[in-house]
Amino acid sequence: MKSLLGTLGPFGLAFLLTIVLVVGTKGGGKVKPLSWGWALLLSVIAGASYAAAAWPFSLVKGVINDGLSLADGVFPGLTLSAIGLSMAAIIAWKKLSTRGVAMMGIPFFYIASSADGGLGKLADKIALLAQHLS
Repeated sequence: MKSLLGTLGPFGLAFLLTIVLVVGTKGGGKVKPLSWGWALLLSVIAGASYAAAAWPFSLVKGVINDGLSLADGVFPGLTLSAIGLSMAAIIAWKKLSTRGVAMMGIPFFYIASSADGGLGKLADKIALLAQHLS
């Protein structure tokens, strides 16, 4: 386990979970598609891994930050917490496919990781654990 996580690192974990979420939500293979709960759980870890990883996942950070700047320009005073809770409401009450949950979950948890909350600590722990074990 130590060598797997050490060689995987935050970048590898973000990449792996992105592939699992994109491919695993479609189905059609020998393995059943991911359930809603698994898609949400894996997107939590993927979003935290995006925050802990560097380039090219920093491009996602740039796109999200540009979107946040645009939203702040249109709606002054809009905070990361308000955007995150709005996205959580969409995930909870909008009938989304598992792929929709994953594609909403990754940016949501990435935003939450950047907002100095509990998920920010999760992103820090993922980076610390990968660095410590490698």
